[in-house]
Amino acid sequence: MSIEHKNQRELFSTSHRERKPVECLGMTFESEEARRAYFLDRLREKLKDPEFRRIEGFPKGSDEDILALSDPPYYTACPNPFIEDFIEWWRRGSQRDGQEDYHREPFAADVSEGKNDPIYNAHSYHTKVPHRAVMRYILHYTEPGDIVFDGFAGTGMTGVAAQLCGDRKTVESLGYRVLEDGTILDEEGRPFSKLGARRAILNDLSPAATFIAYNYNTPVDVEEFEREAERILQEVEEECGWMYLTLHETAEEQIAQAKEALEEDPQGLAGRLDLPFGRINYTVWSDVFVCPECSGEVVFWEAAVDKEAGKVRDEFPCPHCGANLTKKRMERARETRFDEAINQTVRQARQVPVLINYSVGRKRYEKEPDAFDLALVEKIEESPIPYWFPTDRMPEGEESRRNDDIGLTHVHHFYTKRNLWLLSALTAQCRTREHLGVVLDGFPVTTKMSRFRVPAWISKTTGPMKGWTAGTLYAPSIPGEQSWINVFKEKSQMVARSLRKYDALAQPAFANTQTAGASNLSVPSGRVDYIFTDPPFGGNLMYSELNFLWEAWLKVFTNNEPEAVVNKVQRKGLLEYQELMTRCFEEYCRVLKPGRWMTVEFHNSKNSVWVAIQEALQHAGFVVADVRILDKKQGTFKQVTSGGAVKQDLVISAYKPNGGLEKRFELEAGTEEGVWDFVSTHLRQLPVFVPKGEGVEVVAERMNYLLYDRMVAFHVQRGVAVPLSAAEFYAGLKQRYPERDGMYFLPDQVAEYDKNRLKVKEALEPQLFITEEESARQWLRQSLSRKPKTFQELHPEFMRAVGGWQKHEKPLELSKLLEES
Repeated sequence: MSIEHKNQRELFSTSHRERKPVECLGMTFESEEARRAYFLDRLREKLKDPEFRRIEGFPKGSDEDILALSDPPYYTACPNPFIEDFIEWWRRGSQRDGQEDYHREPFAADVSEGKNDPIYNAHSYHTKVPHRAVMRYILHYTEPGDIVFDGFAGTGMTGVAAQLCGDRKTVESLGYRVLEDGTILDEEGRPFSKLGARRAILNDLSPAATFIAYNYNTPVDVEEFEREAERILQEVEEECGWMYLTLHETAEEQIAQAKEALEEDPQGLAGRLDLPFGRINYTVWSDVFVCPECSGEVVFWEAAVDKEAGKVRDEFPCPHCGANLTKKRMERARETRFDEAINQTVRQARQVPVLINYSVGRKRYEKEPDAFDLALVEKIEESPIPYWFPTDRMPEGEESRRNDDIGLTHVHHFYTKRNLWLLSALTAQCRTREHLGVVLDGFPVTTKMSRFRVPAWISKTTGPMKGWTAGTLYAPSIPGEQSWINVFKEKSQMVARSLRKYDALAQPAFANTQTAGASNLSVPSGRVDYIFTDPPFGGNLMYSELNFLWEAWLKVFTNNEPEAVVNKVQRKGLLEYQELMTRCFEEYCRVLKPGRWMTVEFHNSKNSVWVAIQEALQHAGFVVADVRILDKKQGTFKQVTSGGAVKQDLVISAYKPNGGLEKRFELEAGTEEGVWDFVSTHLRQLPVFVPKGEGVEVVAERMNYLLYDRMVAFHVQRGVAVPLSAAEFYAGLKQRYPERDGMYFLPDQVAEYDKNRLKVKEALEPQLFITEEESARQWLRQSLSRKPKTFQELHPEFMRAVGGWQKHEKPLELSKLLEES
């Protein structure tokens, strides 16, 4: 029996919502299908407009493929022309008129949140901020019904967090208390927010990211989701299950019978009760090399894996001549074949199966591949796949072309023939976007980049199979090929668990998602209440290259022209990166309401990138008020394995000056009155009292040198001459504002500070402010004189202390500073 070949995206539906009338943007439709048809027609007309397609960051794809992936007006795989309609609709439904007094101090607390949560783990992505961490910021800065924006939304955790601010159980799990009327109390018992969902606008340049974000933020009927997943699994297993069969016993007679049955009727293998079949969980493959001394073939698994020591040796003897070998000393064995999918002859590095893990009933076994297993692989290799699969050439890029030398040049080369077949069969069966999302999430653990960890396999302490290395398209010498049937089953169950845990997400869409660049947003000016964003930082990750494997299956690709990265192939250095980030932050400043806040998460170990981000924020019109630490507990692969990697992120709190200050500054620009007006306004935005242990933290932003730096940046960004020297500014500061512990306050603030100051022992010693190399060295001596620290502990503190780096000084990296000291 075979599955009829279909374009699954023609069947996309959310059928549980099609059985009753639905409302959308004030209109009533007889069904979800009718709603989709109406808005798809409107989007189709919009796509015919050449100006619409010229919007910066417009993805690469045909009209039909963009329409097939979209679910307007909630989600479009291109700029969303319905965002303004949503904002107006949300405004009508809000009980707030938007004219209320608003004041928040920056969220002045370090945050630590882990990633072990079903909704966080339901979909994979290169970087994600735990939604529970984001909730703390949203609750602090907003009220129910406010609009939260994220221009680098990734998989949409900001949208999840915004919606879950209305879920009492989740809010209470953060350590807050919720009163009957919805008032939320902090850990000290003080009211600071209200229970209620916030609205979210999610934007990302990547169609793969926005597709996952949409799935995260769309209501799903869990029971129907599970029924549909079971149907897909049953259909695919009936047709393709034979590809994951292996013999439990390896008697020659049974192997011969199984090989004969394989040739006669592959799909009938599972019904052969006379043959002792088990079901493959995973197959381990190994690179094959050629010894430079004797030209003998060396199977890396057999020569380098030390099963007694539980590791892969760097040096090992040739099994033929005994010569001392390393991977670098050897050439890969290669094979040439004709690739019918691209009608070309390809030459690829040779790999062979070396270990099979399989199940009989509930029990697991392991074996070396026998003659039947090899015949099975050969049978699959010589059989045509009856479904569509992408054959795109990997794009030019630092990551995307790294595997050209081993012959992984096109998308379909990144899969074994067996897993490529199953993947294409699964996508053909998917009738909903939710299930296609499940399939896409299986990519990291089903490609030739999937890692088999020998130490874990030997020790049995954890599962040996891992997905591809985060942030890279590295193909290991010992990859693991997992069963797609098992992967789809496990991923479906994980998604179902997350949906059940967070039933607060099963409500009318509170999020609107679009695919576009962050430097040209389809959002009206001054309509956003708060921004939380986790943008790309320098050359950390090449998102457009990493997402290409996902997007090839979606048929819509990232337009990387406005991608804010440091990338040699794209000819973007640190200067180009800073210019792109400045443009993005300028758009953020435009859409944000005056006097409101933005939180920027920063994860990069380079001081030069940190300085570039700060300058981009200032040039865009934001004023930085605080820098804190966000600990996501579990790091990426690079963070865990690299001694020089940073395991904690920094969180920047910045605000858009309110309209009153801007209007007054137009009249006072270049005068002393303008200087002190800014300082008074800025002081009101800063945290007043920050307890830390038994003491109080000295807020660096309240010290004279940072106040001067912020004032100068405010004038320079607006093209106005600074009327006071540093000495004149410091003298005026002492005359006008009360000073405590080296910090300056407004009169009403100093009373609050004095009251709380009596409750603690002492003010903690302020750290030096780093502006150039000498102050950096002084800071390092001061920090390490207290106690020894690792690079990972020291780095976030170093970055927090960096600010106002002098323009004539080249940014000095902490790693270089340590090396020289």
